[in-house]
Amino acid sequence: MSRDTTDLADRRTLLKLTGGAGLVALSGCLSTTDDGGDGSDGSDGDDGSDGDDGSDGSDDGSDSDDSTEAYEVGMVDSQTGSLSAFGERNQRGVNLALSRVNEVGINGRDLDIVVEDSESENQGGIAAAQKLVNQDGVPFLIGAVGSGVSLAIYESVVEGSDVVQLSQNSTGLNLTEFPGLLRMSPSGRSQSLALSNLISDDGYDEVAITYVNNDYGQSLTDAFVNAYDGEIVYNTPHDQDQQSYSSVISEMNSSGADAWLFITYQAEFATMVNEVYSSGYEAQFYGADSVSGDNVLENTPEGSIEEMKIVVPSAPVEEENYQSFADAFESEYGQQPTSWAAYAYDCVINAALAIQAADEFTGEALQDTVRRVSGPEGETVTSFEAASEILADGGGPDDVDYQGVSGPIDFDENGDPVGFLQVLEVQDHAYEGIDFIEG
Repeated sequence: MSRDTTDLADRRTLLKLTGGAGLVALSGCLSTTDDGGDGSDGSDGDDGSDGDDGSDGSDDGSDSDDSTEAYEVGMVDSQTGSLSAFGERNQRGVNLALSRVNEVGINGRDLDIVVEDSESENQGGIAAAQKLVNQDGVPFLIGAVGSGVSLAIYESVVEGSDVVQLSQNSTGLNLTEFPGLLRMSPSGRSQSLALSNLISDDGYDEVAITYVNNDYGQSLTDAFVNAYDGEIVYNTPHDQDQQSYSSVISEMNSSGADAWLFITYQAEFATMVNEVYSSGYEAQFYGADSVSGDNVLENTPEGSIEEMKIVVPSAPVEEENYQSFADAFESEYGQQPTSWAAYAYDCVINAALAIQAADEFTGEALQDTVRRVSGPEGETVTSFEAASEILADGGGPDDVDYQGVSGPIDFDENGDPVGFLQVLEVQDHAYEGIDFIEG
């Protein structure tokens, strides 16, 4: 994989990275991407939209330091490791949002994002967050992808501080128990219920499950088991990064279930599929969102996952707001976005609005505004520019209701947003949407 660089024309649209020159290369992913499969890494676009320096006279004087200095927030992302495909998709959404914010500016200043790699592991995420919070002093932290990583960061670094943490992609159910940990993607609880209903509606009263042995896999599986009316005849975890899962596959086959549910990651699932295919086993496959992606399609034989059904978080793709985002994304990167890119985009927009609405650039002030700028009380707007204009004209955080490209955000008391789900089916070795579900 070539480096996922950022070639937007102006300095203000670049992600400010630490710990090395340029974006960290995404090891473990293939030459094509998971945002549309056309092989583009999203690094060759230039929308020519960055013509000013952000100092347009909109500085409201709320900050006592140098008004030309950029606001700096942090982001913990999966640039390497088993979730790097999600991290790559995140960065495109982040870059596009950053360009939109810096076209307008925040109180006459730019927004910079310092990105650190979690390596898709809890300890890597903690180290990255500690660097951002304790050394760089960021008051707002976007992160992370994996639910376990997000929770580890919160418990080890964020909890007890004033720092705002907003996860871009975590769907683990147990994050709901930590209302101080906000997330842009919906909880997996609705995903588990949708999978349960889907398998039952397809006529299966027995199911075999294997899940990745972490918080994400365990919580999603537990919710499915609680929701499913049929019999669970096999329910066993597996570890990440194994060269073979033949024993798991053999046991699933021996269970007698005709429906197999996979709650794991792309690399692990691709290994399982190849072992199922070579063994001649047959079953109806179902999956959680994390098993879908070009990494799977490129590393499994055609026909090996035909008619598999997967429930994934989805943006409201029929809404004008999303369509405008998708058009801009395709113009920039030559491919359509995934919902993960949309969530990351909205994280940046939400952070920028919280900063503009706050009295000062501190964690304490941002804690007060981060939920309110997308709350239902204000005027509905669908772009940073429109929301920023309300705030620049003297409006407060409750005067703005930013409706994201990923859907209405409206964080509830647990820090969870409203969400949408889509059912995908594998047809001719490609993912096709067959249904939408509101979470």
